[in-house]
Amino acid sequence: MLKLRPGVVTGTDPLRVRVGAEDRKAWADEGLVGEVREGDEVIVNVEAQDLGLGSGGFDVVHANLTRGLDGPGAGEATAMKLNYTSLQHPVEPVEAGEDSVARRIPVLVLSLHGQLAPAAWAAGRSSSQMPVGYVQTWGGALPGSLSEDVAELRRAGLLCKHVTAGPAYGGELEALTVIGALQAAAGSLGWDAVIAGPGPGIAGSGSELGHGGMAALETAHASLILGLETLLAPRMSGADPRTRHSGLSHHSATVLRMLLGNVRVPAPARRPAPWPRIGAGDGSLDELREACGDRHEIWLREAPVDEYAASGLSAIHMGRELADDRLFYAAALSAGDALGAAALTESVR
Repeated sequence: MLKLRPGVVTGTDPLRVRVGAEDRKAWADEGLVGEVREGDEVIVNVEAQDLGLGSGGFDVVHANLTRGLDGPGAGEATAMKLNYTSLQHPVEPVEAGEDSVARRIPVLVLSLHGQLAPAAWAAGRSSSQMPVGYVQTWGGALPGSLSEDVAELRRAGLLCKHVTAGPAYGGELEALTVIGALQAAAGSLGWDAVIAGPGPGIAGSGSELGHGGMAALETAHASLILGLETLLAPRMSGADPRTRHSGLSHHSATVLRMLLGNVRVPAPARRPAPWPRIGAGDGSLDELREACGDRHEIWLREAPVDEYAASGLSAIHMGRELADDRLFYAAALSAGDALGAAALTESVR
C-alpha cells in the first residue's frame, strides 16, 4: 500500500507540510494536483522521506483536499500517461500525426540528469541559434516539472523545447515512446539536435543492470534504429567515493558493452585537473578506450570547464561542487561540444 498521510501546508517557498507533529519538506506537481497554498489540507506520500532517500527524500503531495478536487481535465486528448494509476491523465502525444525522419540530426544520450546543463551549455556555445531540444526518458524522476536545470536552460534559450517521453510526463510536449519523440524531433518538431536522458535522481540497486542508467541503452538503440547520428556521453568522475563510479562509471561501461550498434563517444581532449590515474597512461581515458574497444569511436573534444564554471548554470553534482569533480563536468562538456559540432556538420549537408 502507498504510505499516504494527511497533512497541512505550513509554507510554500519551499513547500513544507505538517504531518502529525512534524514539519516536513515536500514537493507538489501542480500540473497534476493544482495550486498549493499555505493552510491547505493535503494528502502526502511520505515513503521516500521516511526511507531517508537522497535527492528524492521529500514528501510528495498526492492530493489537495482544499482546492484540488475540481480539476477540469484535458479536453479532447485521449492518450494516457501514468495510465491505470490513480494519477492517470490524458495527453496529446507528438506521435499523434504522421511523422518521418526528415533529417539525420545528432542525438546525445545521457545516463544521468547532472550531465544535462553542461552538455546543453557546450552545445549552445558551439552551435548558437540551432534548436537543441531535450527528451526526458525514464531512469530518474518522471515529473517534467521537477527539474530546476530544465527550467533554467529554457529561460537561457539553451533548450528549445522539453519533451517527456514514455512514463515521464509533464513536459511542454508529450511522447508515448522515446523513439517516437526522436522521430518527431527529426521531423515535425524541426530540431537540429537532441539531448536525451533521465530526469533528476536515478533509480539504483547497486547491481550491474538494475539502475536508471540503463535507459541510455534503450535510447541509443532508438536513435540508431532511426538512422540518427548517435553520441553517448560517458559518465566519469574523479571524486566519487564509490569504486563502481570512479573514473569511467560502470553505467557507461555496461551500456557500451551491450550496445548492438556503434556510437561515437566524446571525451575531453585535455586532462582536466585532477584527472584520476587509474592504471597506466591517462587513467580514465584508458578505461574509456578499453570499454569502446574497436567498436565505438572516441571523439576528443574541447572541455571548457573554467568557462562553464563562470556561466552561472548548475555546478553541483551529488553534493560535490565543480571544483571537486572537474572530470565529471569535463566529460559532459566535451559531449555537448561534440553535439554542437555534429549539428553544424549536418546543417551544411
